[in-house]
Amino acid sequence: MPNPIRRTVNALLRKTAAAPAGTTAPTRPCAMDAPAEIHIRFDGVGKIYPGGVQALQEQSFAIRRGSVFGIIGRSGAGKSTLLRAINMLERPTAGRVLIDDVDVGALDEDALVGLRRRIGMIFQHFNLLSAKTVRENVGLPLRVAGIGAVETRRRVEELLDLVGLADKADVHPSKLSGGQKQRVGIARALVHRPEILLCDEATSALDPETTHAILGLLRDIKAKLGLTIVLITHDMAVIRALCDEVMVLDRGRRVEHGPVWSVFGTPKGDATQALLRPLRRGLPEDIAARLLPEPPGQGGGHAVLSLRFTGESHPEGVSLASLLALAPDARLLHGGIDRIQGHAQGDLLIAVPVAAMRSAAGARFTPDSWKVLGYVADNV
Repeated sequence: MPNPIRRTVNALLRKTAAAPAGTTAPTRPCAMDAPAEIHIRFDGVGKIYPGGVQALQEQSFAIRRGSVFGIIGRSGAGKSTLLRAINMLERPTAGRVLIDDVDVGALDEDALVGLRRRIGMIFQHFNLLSAKTVRENVGLPLRVAGIGAVETRRRVEELLDLVGLADKADVHPSKLSGGQKQRVGIARALVHRPEILLCDEATSALDPETTHAILGLLRDIKAKLGLTIVLITHDMAVIRALCDEVMVLDRGRRVEHGPVWSVFGTPKGDATQALLRPLRRGLPEDIAARLLPEPPGQGGGHAVLSLRFTGESHPEGVSLASLLALAPDARLLHGGIDRIQGHAQGDLLIAVPVAAMRSAAGARFTPDSWKVLGYVADNV
């Protein structure tokens, strides 16, 4: 018996491709109606460019409807190729990409055009036309699609209000800040009322404060419109702030994939660990310069311990009783605890008197991992 979802999507694609100018696309159901439903599936996807360069290798994974899915990796990892395979801007040389169980690569040209209007895309460099106003930039895809002037104006005004630029409708891009330009790009990506929003390094050209504001906007848009968002970035802070799941690519291979808190808490691949390093609180230089391989004197000094909390064993938080179990006068030197998706995780650097540590050798440690980095004199 034919898949009912496949029949529905095929009918929608035919209707979208054949819809007369000025008509309004049907409203999509709320993503929260089926939070676990698979929206996008990669089935053995590979990509080899001319010259034998293999950009993607055997990618098989699924993206849930209404989720925010992050793809991260170093330059050349295959992130953009993977993202652009969703709307067939990059055609795989192996495997299939399926949206609602429909093989996107098997669609004819008319159906593919219809599908692409259901997939919005925002870019790192905005791609705005300098000679046109904000209103004209946002409405351009509708004009190209033959949507009438009245419907175009109504939809553009709704979107400019959504992204906080209602007062900038008749301003040209040269008068806008970088964050405002990206808001225009987001509004333009939403004009066809897409089900999926692709973000290609959307915050890479922005300063941290503006990045924070854009991430907040994307969270609001996802909540209001029920979009499935797929984003690529090299910035782990963006993944931590926005995504439900993250996949790490390295040389076209998927090296890790899972909930953000799990991947951040226990990174397994070398690429993941390298990408996470800027977020980790390392050993301060002044303490590193004073570390000794053995305790100074006869059992004096302090042991410097690194404690790691992954969020696995103690998601509710870190108990300070563990420090007191080591020694009443244990000192917190450096570090911090974050909360990611309801899981407390982070690194703490503490100093414990060597004598007290030896007497408390049987004390129960609560971190998920710990090690002695070295020893320092008493005046740490």
